[in-house]
Amino acid sequence: MKQRRVDKFDLVFSILGGAVLLFVIAPLFSMVIKTPAADLVATAAEAEVQGSIFLTLWCSMAATALFAVSAIPLAYLLARKQFRGKRLVIAIIDLPIVIPHSAAGIAILGFINRDSILGHAAGYFGTSFVGGEGGIMLAMAFVSIPFLLSAARNGFLGVPVRLEKAALNLGASPLRVFLTVSLPLAWRDIVSGLVLMWARGLSEFGAVVIVAYHPIVTPVMIFERFGAYGLKYARPVAVIFIAVCLVLFLVLRLLARERSDVAR
Repeated sequence: MKQRRVDKFDLVFSILGGAVLLFVIAPLFSMVIKTPAADLVATAAEAEVQGSIFLTLWCSMAATALFAVSAIPLAYLLARKQFRGKRLVIAIIDLPIVIPHSAAGIAILGFINRDSILGHAAGYFGTSFVGGEGGIMLAMAFVSIPFLLSAARNGFLGVPVRLEKAALNLGASPLRVFLTVSLPLAWRDIVSGLVLMWARGLSEFGAVVIVAYHPIVTPVMIFERFGAYGLKYARPVAVIFIAVCLVLFLVLRLLARERSDVAR
């Protein structure tokens, strides 16, 4: 009787879980099977599409790498230190997740336009964030950095404090403890956060389209082709971009797992 109850419990939860998975997979599968192979080949051969995908990958990777330099130390402080206003800092970090991304784009645009301090600094060097790769990176980083901070903070919280204190008692400096004890032990979560930040930056549309409509990233290209030509012309770009992102995401996940295993 007990086994029968457990089976019913598992069956109900499996059905509910299967419905969620179907909800995620069905639209993607439908989009793929409705896109002719000839359209995929022709779209993949377009220089504009190739350039857009490369730009999107490059900007997201660069934004992740640049902001990781400061995000990872901040995550460590949030995991290890107690200070006044800590809850407020954590709440501020999560803000980009809850605010509309079009509003985020407006906020970023006001921060980097030519009349701002950053805009003046960029103009001094003969460049501009607005309508440039720098602006795209900032927009991508703004909406995606909470994923890295959250994952890295959880990773550092999982590192036993006694190991850090033991290293300090043996004469290691705080920096050396961070680099040789804390960082290696939290590496699995940090890498997971880096991958999530990169992936989230890839998909950003709302903030990017306001800051830099051109050069055109792939999410903006998909929207532009849908608005100008309809579903038939937007769908092949979407399928190709999803396939590229999926392959790279899986590769990065596998590399992260192997590196974490080696670190252990």
